[in-house]
Amino acid sequence: MLAISGCARHAQIIIDPKGVDMRAYHADLAECQHLADQIETKIAEGVVGGAVIGALYGAIIGGRRTSVTIGQLGALGGGLSAGAEEHYQREKVIRNCLRNRGYQILN
Repeated sequence: MLAISGCARHAQIIIDPKGVDMRAYHADLAECQHLADQIETKIAEGVVGGAVIGALYGAIIGGRRTSVTIGQLGALGGGLSAGAEEHYQREKVIRNCLRNRGYQILN
C-alpha cells in the first residue's frame, strides 16, 4: 500500500511555459504540493473496510476459506480505491493552487 501512496504524491500537471519564470514556477509548485500534503491519507481505512466487507461476503457465500480469500481481495480493492481518491484530490488541490497563482494548466 505504500507504493500506492507514493504514486499519489506526484501529480502530472502540464502548464503553458510561455512567459513563465520557471524558477518561480518550481517554487510555486513546491508550495502547492506542500498544501496538497494536508490531504488526509485514508488508504489504511480503505484496506480495513475492503477486508471486512470482503470477509463478510465470502463467509456468506462460501465459508472460512472463501472468506479469507475474498477478504484479501477486498483489502486490495479498498486500498486501491482509497489511493486513487487520494491521488485525485491531491492533483485537484495542486491544479487549483497553480491556476489561482496565474498559471495556465493544459491538462
